[in-house]
Amino acid sequence: MPPDHASPSAARPEQGWATLRRFLPYLWPKDAPALRARVVIALVLVLAAKAAVLLMPFAYKAAIDRMAPGFEPGVMIALALVAAYAAARFGGVLFDNMRNAIFELVGQDAGRRLAVEVFAQLHRLSLRYHLERRTGALTKIVERGTKSIDTMLYFMLFNIGPTVFELTAVCIIFFVKFGTGLVAATLSAIAAYILFTQKITEWRAKMRREMVEFDTRASARAVDSLLNYETVKYFSAEQRETDNYGRAVAAYARAATKNESSLALLNIGQALITNLMMAGAMGYSVYGWSKGWFSPGDVVFVNTILMQLFRPLDLLGMVYREIRQGLIDMEAMFKLIDTPAEVVDAPDAVPIAVTGGLVRFEDVHFGYDPERTILKGVDFEIRPGGTLAVVGHSGAGKSTLARILYRFYEISGGRVTIDGQDIGHVTQASLRRAIGIVPQDTVLFNDTIGYNIGYGREGATQAEIEAAARGAAIHDFILSLPQGYDTKVGERGLKLSGGEKQRVAIARTLLKNPPILILDEATSALDSRTEADIQATLRGVEQGRTTIVIAHRLSTIVHADEILVLEAGRVVERGTHAELMARDGLYADMWMRQASEAEEKEAA
Repeated sequence: MPPDHASPSAARPEQGWATLRRFLPYLWPKDAPALRARVVIALVLVLAAKAAVLLMPFAYKAAIDRMAPGFEPGVMIALALVAAYAAARFGGVLFDNMRNAIFELVGQDAGRRLAVEVFAQLHRLSLRYHLERRTGALTKIVERGTKSIDTMLYFMLFNIGPTVFELTAVCIIFFVKFGTGLVAATLSAIAAYILFTQKITEWRAKMRREMVEFDTRASARAVDSLLNYETVKYFSAEQRETDNYGRAVAAYARAATKNESSLALLNIGQALITNLMMAGAMGYSVYGWSKGWFSPGDVVFVNTILMQLFRPLDLLGMVYREIRQGLIDMEAMFKLIDTPAEVVDAPDAVPIAVTGGLVRFEDVHFGYDPERTILKGVDFEIRPGGTLAVVGHSGAGKSTLARILYRFYEISGGRVTIDGQDIGHVTQASLRRAIGIVPQDTVLFNDTIGYNIGYGREGATQAEIEAAARGAAIHDFILSLPQGYDTKVGERGLKLSGGEKQRVAIARTLLKNPPILILDEATSALDSRTEADIQATLRGVEQGRTTIVIAHRLSTIVHADEILVLEAGRVVERGTHAELMARDGLYADMWMRQASEAEEKEAA
């Protein structure tokens, strides 16, 4: 998996060129001729703007010469030349802004394409990837990467190319009017400017990457802390979190200060080179005027054209920095796109066809990492429409069975089949459509209750949503709220109680109406009265469906057709409730412990 920040290797030229080549198709999309036409029109306007800018010094020179001694006054001609100068200045601004307006859609579309591609990739990546990443760090990488593409498009097309064009034109003009000396001096100064900018920018790249890293860490720390704000309050850790965030921001501030200080050095060096060039060129043109080689207008002409040339060169330093940083940011985002998904559909994968719902685990081995095996040869079968309960101590591997059935992870040995079809050879989308789950920890979208229930099946009507809510015994509660089904549930559903969230999850699964059902501690957050109501509802939901019930409270699974007892990743007991109690083994011991705990609570 890629790191949370751009690595030092991001500065290597070969990687920069590779990123640049990968970025270019967004500039010239194959399936969008209208956008290509906009790029062409924008480039034409760039050339028109540069042509207008290059005409300005000539008009300015001619106007000054008309005012110099030895020329006929020609006031009207001088005024006309001044008007031409003003028109050329306006033309440059006009063409530049027309170019921006026409090209804006290209940049926005490129950003849209890239953002959608990254978003889709993030959802393709495995559960393991997301569990090992920080959400804040991911969002920062995506945010910086998508913003970079618009910047890259703009600078490459409208700064670097036009500046090269203008420099070439200026050298030709200088050669024709002033000879090779001024051309050589100009090229030498520009070469020194570019070399200085490149070297200092490369030196600053490490500081910039360090600053970006600390920025990412600070953002990740803030998001992580805010997502867990209840835990923070449980442990009165507000000051601790503030201190941790403060240290992260302070580290960013130090890195940003170093970065800005190095930027000051860069700007001073660039200004020194440009002003030395300006002074030398002006001194040469004044000397030529004193010798009668040049007119007063030529002195103004050299000054004006060099000022115009160094204006984009001043920007070129910033452009180079932004392109270097854009390449780093885009490389980090392209690494996200290139991250291989752990679980992928097989080349011959077909949609699953669930006819009865026979689920079979055959000698399944699995571990979240090679050093820690969770399941060690698990075997069981659930007949169509049957109910299998799985119990065991924490860490025995109960919830792992659900994740494997959903194919969130690939097993290391054995196989899992549904109606004889190996789930490793069917499409993930069809497999997950056939399975419904009521999880122990229900996380809801920050939207309405109606939206969260309706998420179970796209296109569900309001009547179907309400029917599912009735089945989950939450309809009356929703109607008691001032906004009913339009009530917002808050971040992760935190405006609802644990029991209310679980009932929303049950309603969502009822709406999905899957042939295979997983109840993962589905009533763990409910009080006894509500649990009894929901248990009756769930019994009805289980009818006709193949159901796996993962339970901690054994009283909720006495009706199961078969009960598996997991211990350290192995099935140590199996049978009905009565059979397991008669065996007087681990299950019976767990039952007696829970019964004793219940009696103690009742007595208390």
